Amino acid sequence: MIAVMLVIVFVNHGLAIKAAGITTYTLKEMALVIPPIFILLGLLDLWVPRETMIKYMGEGSGTKGVILAFILGSAAAGPLYGAFPVAGMLMSKGAKFSNILIFIGAWSTTKIPMFLFEMAALGSKFAITRLLIDIPGVIILAYILSAMLGKEEIKRIYSRLL
Repeated sequence: MIAVMLVIVFVNHGLAIKAAGITTYTLKEMALVIPPIFILLGLLDLWVPRETMIKYMGEGSGTKGVILAFILGSAAAGPLYGAFPVAGMLMSKGAKFSNILIFIGAWSTTKIPMFLFEMAALGSKFAITRLLIDIPGVIILAYILSAMLGKEEIKRIYSRLL
């Protein structure tokens, strides 16, 4: 990336300055977001036993696993890249793969702060309609992806974490 930036400096100095500013801003944002996420992950790893996670989000969790995955994803704050370490921790604790996908989908589409912003900026009709479309959409896509991958591929994904 540094080499690309050096080439851009010689080709278009103004663009290089703009790119450096964006890169600096992104690095600052990541430096503020990632450490708290990893602290919370460490605490969650210590405080929530694997058996509890399996009970509420594991293979036999059913509807309560889906609801919990949605609540966790929707209540989250921060950019989407913050969801992946959390998803990895949930996987290591035994959460069902479709619930992991629902969690990531909820993080990316149904966050409460985003919903409140949409209510204020775009109106309640739009915000509620979008939410009512996103919720079943996330669930359907999670189950389709889980089925398409198959049990063996999902086992292989989980085995990479452990």
